[in-house]
Amino acid sequence: MRTITLGPSGTYSHRAASALSESVEFTESVTAIVEAVADGEYDRGVIPIENSIEGSVTESLDALADSDVAVVAEIITPIRHGLMAQSEDFDLVASHAQALAQCRSYLEEHHPDADLEAVASTARGVEHAREDSTVAAIAHPDNAGAELSVLAEDIQDQSSNATRFFAIADPQTRSIEGGNTSLIVYPNVDYPGLLLELLEPFADRDVNLSRLESRPSGERLGDYVFHIDVEAGLYEQRLQDALDEIEELASEGWVRRLGSYDTRHVVE
Repeated sequence: MRTITLGPSGTYSHRAASALSESVEFTESVTAIVEAVADGEYDRGVIPIENSIEGSVTESLDALADSDVAVVAEIITPIRHGLMAQSEDFDLVASHAQALAQCRSYLEEHHPDADLEAVASTARGVEHAREDSTVAAIAHPDNAGAELSVLAEDIQDQSSNATRFFAIADPQTRSIEGGNTSLIVYPNVDYPGLLLELLEPFADRDVNLSRLESRPSGERLGDYVFHIDVEAGLYEQRLQDALDEIEELASEGWVRRLGSYDTRHVVE
């Protein structure tokens, strides 16, 4: 099974993808991953959806709204950040923007004078540190290898830091089985009480929402697409009934059922 995720090798996305497949290839764009799966170039794609500290990954949400793919699994991986460099004498810290943000307090306390540089991935920051002795990287400690010293471990601001990934696949693999379901709703209308009307069908049937997020539709200012995760499977009649109501409310737009799935956890 050919799987594509954010690279290069050693990223947290790579760790998540390895839980699904031994054959993992890389790109540096979430949008490219979603498009490659939608076009049938890869069997699976693994994309980050949200981090427990920094929140949702907006590029992933927008890419899911723009392409027809199925969500077939949810992967939760703990985030353990380490600071690594050739020596303690460095001037710059390079990592993914979210990793830098997740270690903000540590960096302000211990390295307030260091410049920060956001790069495409944590692994790309490690490559930078290997090439330049004045650069330190933030990444999983396992990425240090023989060339870098781990100067500090578990430097993330919150010990419960974790990232949630989606495994996506061809829409024909969409399943109604699983304890969680992801949906995208584009009402294509706007009036007072619209959001309440979209939520009531779930509340009336005791379907718990685990995530609700709005993103600009790109069609016009003030027009939004809603990303919704619920703790129920599409096989359940209560969810089917709720979605029937929501599809009526969104009759001027569309409702995409990304699929039902279960959760996998990556061990540190």
